[in-house]
Amino acid sequence: MNVLVIGANGQIGRLLTRKLKDHAAHDVLAGVRKEEQKQAYENEGIKSRFIDLEGSIKDMEKAMDGVTAVVFAAGSGGHTGADKTMMVDLDGAVKSIEAAKNAGVKRYVMVSAINADDREYWSYNMEGNGIGGYYFAAKYYADVWLENSGLDYTVIRPTLLVNEPGTGKVEATAHLRQEGKKLEIPREDVANLTVASLDHDNTIGKSFDANQGGIDVDEAVKNL
Repeated sequence: MNVLVIGANGQIGRLLTRKLKDHAAHDVLAGVRKEEQKQAYENEGIKSRFIDLEGSIKDMEKAMDGVTAVVFAAGSGGHTGADKTMMVDLDGAVKSIEAAKNAGVKRYVMVSAINADDREYWSYNMEGNGIGGYYFAAKYYADVWLENSGLDYTVIRPTLLVNEPGTGKVEATAHLRQEGKKLEIPREDVANLTVASLDHDNTIGKSFDANQGGIDVDEAVKNL
């Protein structure tokens, strides 16, 4: 597949882009916002496209020319307010889904967040939580839009992201039983899960939680 990674300058996006570059079955395009990001990737021999999630759907469509799969690994970042979260994590994601449909792209993988699918969690139990409920609302509605888009979708909902080296072993399940577990996953293993989701068609039409675990990534994905 010819995979466009939206958010290729983010922490997961950088890991994912380089893994796809070395993957025999895929070609990768780094979706970036700035000229210096584009140049940095091209210095590594990785082709890139400009993607502005606050720009127009038409411009996104042009960036998806020749693309057969899109991965959304972008986000406004923890330092921004509710306005940017809604315009990037929600509206930007939805526009990229619409652009993919208009451009004839069928495969779309969304990197979301644990509990984004649980309204009870983010609507009523956010007191004391460092992340605003608007973040989960943005993720929830973007995910639902994708699930109802008609695209061949996969939604990955990782637990707390950490920067430790990936182990290649995870727990991946439709709904993670969270009690008594350490809820975190290396970003590298989220990138590994994303690659595996592109590799295995049984992930099409599925949304799942992901945490550190004891099962090889490929096997965990095959068992979904």
